[in-house]
Amino acid sequence: MELSDDKLEAIIKLVRQHTGIAMGRHKRVLLQGRLQPRLRALGLDNYGAYIARLAHDRQEVASFINSVTTNDTAFFRTPAVWRWLEREFLPEWAARAESMPLRIWSAAAATGEESYSLAMTCLEARRNFPGLRFEILATDISSDALHTARAALYRGRSVERFERDHPELFRKYLRPVGDAYRVASEVSQYVEFAEHNLLQRPPRVAGFDLVLLRNVLIYFDAEGQQRVLAGARAAMAREARLVLGEQESITRLDTDFVFEQAHVYRIGD
Repeated sequence: MELSDDKLEAIIKLVRQHTGIAMGRHKRVLLQGRLQPRLRALGLDNYGAYIARLAHDRQEVASFINSVTTNDTAFFRTPAVWRWLEREFLPEWAARAESMPLRIWSAAAATGEESYSLAMTCLEARRNFPGLRFEILATDISSDALHTARAALYRGRSVERFERDHPELFRKYLRPVGDAYRVASEVSQYVEFAEHNLLQRPPRVAGFDLVLLRNVLIYFDAEGQQRVLAGARAAMAREARLVLGEQESITRLDTDFVFEQAHVYRIGD
């Protein structure tokens, strides 16, 4: 079942309306592949009927969002980020924060591997800084991704790479469950998951000290990127740091953020 030009344009507009993600006509094959299972599940034989369904079925809108969003993450993705956290950010935080808890927002958390990596990193840092307290809010627009994240049960490439690259942490913090592995409760207890659209107001204005917004800006156009970054800024404390993905740069945008080092930005003076 092929998307006609007019139905493709309508679907692209709906993707933008519900997620903020900017897609082009070159995404026709991807959208067809992701939406055809929904049409079959609903017993629909054309995209026009599906578009009409989305106009009045809020539950299907949630399934639509789950279908068109990409949830690509991994434990300890981009080693340079984790070295910076371990060697620079966390020691500096522990030295100046005294008894204050470290508040972290893992935005666009996908299936949770980043959030649990953050908790593991903080737990390891606590060996050198016994007074370190922390809390992690992990959000995503996809309810399917959040369901996986809350279950904290992983298998396949996700855990294979983790075991290969960080064998000690893997053995310490993951527990075998059949053919899968579950993140230990001593890690998962520090992570709260919540549904959130990055184009809407921050989930809470809590003065986050660290915001990870990695590998998500690439899906937005310049206007969307400005809105997402403004939302992140509104939720951050004055001395906080923003961490972006490997292929992302915001220096061309008009924001309050100043480049500090690879992947890391601070709020300008």
